[in-house]
Amino acid sequence: MINVNGMAHVILTVSQFDKAKAFYSRLMPALGMENVFDGSNMCYFVGGRTAVGIQPCDPVFAGERFVQGRVGLHHICLRARSREDVDRVGGLLEEMGAHIVKSPQEGTWAPGYYYVLFEDPDGIRVEVNFVPGQGVLAEDQSFNPSGDYKK
Repeated sequence: MINVNGMAHVILTVSQFDKAKAFYSRLMPALGMENVFDGSNMCYFVGGRTAVGIQPCDPVFAGERFVQGRVGLHHICLRARSREDVDRVGGLLEEMGAHIVKSPQEGTWAPGYYYVLFEDPDGIRVEVNFVPGQGVLAEDQSFNPSGDYKK
């Protein structure tokens, strides 16, 4: 058996590169992710055992917005270390004037699941969550994709 060691990186392709670069350049350092590459066609942040990059889309797709239900990415989720961190992200997003889809709140996906859901300038959905303990890996939990858990 092969055991992965987390997710190395995700690259987001955006149609409004300058706006996305400004958005992520404010958000990611607040999440402890350092900007390790800042170029004209890529911006790359590393921290918390993962990386997030953004790059401009092909010019033929300029002006398009993300559609969550299409084939491909649904959303990305970064894990916080506490509920308070999720609340701090919510406050930062408010300061930034970001589109917040769900303010910090509890979810039903795992015991103690707490999250904030928002969109970047292209409408790409991003979540920051906190799950205490083992979450769905706890012995008394079984995953149900509808968000309901059975004991």
